[in-house]
Amino acid sequence: AYVLQSHEEDDKKVRRREKNRVAAQRSRKKQTQKADKLHEEYESLEQENTSLKREIGKLTDEMKHLSEVLKDHEKICPLLHCTMNFVTVPCPDALASCLPR
Repeated sequence: AYVLQSHEEDDKKVRRREKNRVAAQRSRKKQTQKADKLHEEYESLEQENTSLKREIGKLTDEMKHLSEVLKDHEKICPLLHCTMNFVTVPCPDALASCLPR
């Protein structure tokens, strides 16, 4: 009876060890998949960040250009030099010469 019980206990140990090995394998695989997913997300965010920085650069250049254009226009704008520029309705001739054609 003792030999039989010892053999059953050995079988239980072997099954438990196998079950534990499979669970550990599954856990490691899950961790690897999670790490891979995080790496892909990181790469994607890096690309988006680079793209957004490029867009910021373009918009900043455009803003500088438009500021220069406005500054140059202000020097010659009849509306800004008109003695009646506080009147709510500017004179149509002055306005027409300012507007793009």
